[in-house]
Amino acid sequence: MNTFLGLYNYWIVIVLMMTGFYIVIAQGNLIKKVVGLNIFQTSVIILYVSMGKVKDGAAPILTDGIEIYSNPLPHVLMLTAIVVGVATTALALALIVRIYEDYGSIEEDDIHKQDGSF
Repeated sequence: MNTFLGLYNYWIVIVLMMTGFYIVIAQGNLIKKVVGLNIFQTSVIILYVSMGKVKDGAAPILTDGIEIYSNPLPHVLMLTAIVVGVATTALALALIVRIYEDYGSIEEDDIHKQDGSF
C-alpha cells in the first residue's frame, strides 16, 4: 500500500490530465477549452520532468566520486514543449479574438448555429 501512495507525482499527473481533458470535452466556451489544453499540457510536462529525475542523481558532469547521473534530455525536451505551448496558446487566443469579431460569441453552440451546422 505504501508504494501505491508513494507515487504521488503520478497521481498528480493523472488528476491534472483528466481535469484538463474534462474541461476540453465538457465546456463550450473556447477560452475555457484553451485553459483545459494548457492544464493537460502541464500534466504531461510534470510527467516527463518527474521521470527524468533520478534519486541521488547528479548533473551529467564527469567528476570524481559521482556514479549516478540524471538524464537531462527530458528536461530539455520539456523546455521546448513549454515554448511550443506558449506559442500555441497565443495563436489559439488570437483565433478566438478573430472568431469573436466575426460571430460575436465565443460559445461553440452559438457559432455552430450561425454557421448552420446544427
